Amino acid sequence: MRFHPIRHLRSWMWAVALLLAGGASASDVAPPNIVFILVDDLAWSDLGTYGHAWHDTPNIDALAASGMRFTNAYAPAPICSASRASILTGKTVARLGFEFVTKNQPGRQQVDTKTLLQAPPLTLNLPLGEVTMAERLKAARYRTAFFGKWHVSQHHQHYLGWSPTHGPFAQGFEEGSEDFGSHPYSWKRSRPQPPHSPGQFSNDTMVERVRDFIRQGHQQPYFVVASMFFVHTPVKTRYRWLLRKYDEQIPSDARHRTNRVVYAAFVETLDHYVGEILESIDESGERSNTLVVFMSDNGGHPEYTANGPLRGSKWNLYEGGIRVPFIARWPGHVPADTTSDVPVIGYDLPPTFLEAAGSTATESDGTSLLRVLQGDGELPERSLLWHFPYYHPEKGYGKAVESIGVDDFRVSKTRPQSALRRGRYKVIAFAEDSSVELYDLVDDPSEQNDLGLQLPKVTQRLAAELEERLTAMNARRALPAGANP
Repeated sequence: MRFHPIRHLRSWMWAVALLLAGGASASDVAPPNIVFILVDDLAWSDLGTYGHAWHDTPNIDALAASGMRFTNAYAPAPICSASRASILTGKTVARLGFEFVTKNQPGRQQVDTKTLLQAPPLTLNLPLGEVTMAERLKAARYRTAFFGKWHVSQHHQHYLGWSPTHGPFAQGFEEGSEDFGSHPYSWKRSRPQPPHSPGQFSNDTMVERVRDFIRQGHQQPYFVVASMFFVHTPVKTRYRWLLRKYDEQIPSDARHRTNRVVYAAFVETLDHYVGEILESIDESGERSNTLVVFMSDNGGHPEYTANGPLRGSKWNLYEGGIRVPFIARWPGHVPADTTSDVPVIGYDLPPTFLEAAGSTATESDGTSLLRVLQGDGELPERSLLWHFPYYHPEKGYGKAVESIGVDDFRVSKTRPQSALRRGRYKVIAFAEDSSVELYDLVDDPSEQNDLGLQLPKVTQRLAAELEERLTAMNARRALPAGANP
């Protein structure tokens, strides 16, 4: 093993700081660096390590092989802004009152077809009074940085532009950049010719900024968020060699749409850039002292990927909309090549990161996963909660299909709904007609058999808990037009 003077100096300085603070010994290990890779719209089933038949994702698969892969991990919401706000704060979207995507202007949701209910007013910014995990880690002497997609504040100057008043620098992050990198979002500004040789990818400037930050000689532990724009639409690629590869690799009978070829290329492109970030950790000499967490912000887009065997997709609360890939690696702490079926959720991350840092979280709806990550057992049974009091899609709602199926590659009507999972059971409550569905996610992960009539006591108990928790959190509801909020 190479000797890294900066790392050893940092460990010594941290031990001295702990001694001066009292209550700790110089033998205490320095807290880990934390690299959080948050990807966009990646489906639970999109990766090779999760069993995908033809997507090649060697770098993310290797990450899973060197750490722990979760099979019952969830995003806090089925849509971007709400999920990210919850992850940053450790609070459910119901408590935050941030349940949809941010917009340019305040107001109410505009759906192109008349709806039975009216959604709550749009939330544009994560309030500055909400304490993020970056602010808490900064208070724990961490250096903090954020690169990429923020999307929890009103767009500034251009789509996804960071707000000068509510962007990362106002929420605990000291360094960062909103750079689109090589994602198609950037193509209007720059269209460099891509490599044509198999295995070669264009330079991604956002990823390079992340890598440069990681490879610096840090004298204190750091927390960096690499918030990827992949694999969010527009799904496009200029890598002809990847298109040729998947044109040959994807079975003809699996091509519900030709989008699947382009999407497969998009997923492999994401994997390459994730691999570059992981490589930079190795180059820094800090692999053994770095906790890496990889997850998606919601389920996959129904027009591009198959979320099966899970029902539904991005935008609704069936499993396909909220169950996501979740992988953690911390050599010497997280056992390698392990799998956990413990239900976990994005708002667990703040307490997890803070416990790893030797600190504690407050006002969190989540639970630290450190015990699970270290292979020490399961968490006490608890309930996970989701709340989506909006309609989707806003444009095209009238033409969207009525039913929400499995791998139908269609955008469906999503109506205001809430959900709660406890143990093997999950209830989904629909606001328009007050109906409730119950599913056994162990025996029926595809949510095809509604057990509401067969198990009325379980249904009533979980539905009552869901309603009680929403009320206690002052959750905003979709109400008839003109009703008092």
